Amino acid sequence: MIVAGIGCRSGCGADEIVALIGEAVKRAGIANCRFTALATAAFKAGEPGVREAAERMALPLLPVGADAMRAVEADCPTRSEKALEATGFASVAEAAALAAAGPNGRLVLPRIASAMATCALAERAGR
Repeated sequence: MIVAGIGCRSGCGADEIVALIGEAVKRAGIANCRFTALATAAFKAGEPGVREAAERMALPLLPVGADAMRAVEADCPTRSEKALEATGFASVAEAAALAAAGPNGRLVLPRIASAMATCALAERAGR
């Protein structure tokens, strides 16, 4: 099962997030994947676009706490200085996806970006 990790700027719309997840699936070559959840940093879980994207995709929205994201940060290959300065995390999407995927989760696709959002895909262990 796949977890889509999302990072975004305030005001990012659901259309952009859903389209970016579609692009991530295409790039990862996993067109018939089954998503388990859409995950984001707890401080982004209230964003209307994120919430609406989860609803549209009929996925639970998993807010990931800072401690859980910090615990997987060393496994995140992308390092954005802008994201680090703005959020305290070098890749919100990767950290959220990996943390939500659970122990032994692995990135299927590192962070990709659109104008206002980022997305990373992680696979839960045991697949």
